Amino acid sequence: MKRIYPREEVCIGCRLCEIHCLVQHSRSKNLIKAYKKESPRGIARISVQEDGPVSFALQCRHCEEPLCVYSCLTGAMYRDPETGAVRHDAEKCVGCWTCILACPYGAIARDLGARKIVAKCDLCPGLAVPACVANCPNEALIYREEAS
Repeated sequence: MKRIYPREEVCIGCRLCEIHCLVQHSRSKNLIKAYKKESPRGIARISVQEDGPVSFALQCRHCEEPLCVYSCLTGAMYRDPETGAVRHDAEKCVGCWTCILACPYGAIARDLGARKIVAKCDLCPGLAVPACVANCPNEALIYREEAS
């Protein structure tokens, strides 16, 4: 399975990955509309973590043993049998946020929109390369087959 790997040594914390993720998951797919006109505003499924000179992007790691899937009370979190990616079914989600508590990486975000469900990296289905990876100017995110 292909995964996104962060490269801390070249991440400058510009947050372009967050911006392009939010736009990709917006209704309009347009930067200005996504930030200025859509309500509620979409949520990025990736976040840049910084501590002094160190910065790196954090998103779902699509774990082999996904604690979020095991802890989900409704089956909204599941592993896609075709791709192996950990997915989220918004229709089944009841907003209990148990998956957020279970994720050891803090990679699942709360979407505080009308339904108060979760948002997580979905590897941008329909795109050959996820938006965050394709738009990183320093190649601080790499999309490749799982390292062995």
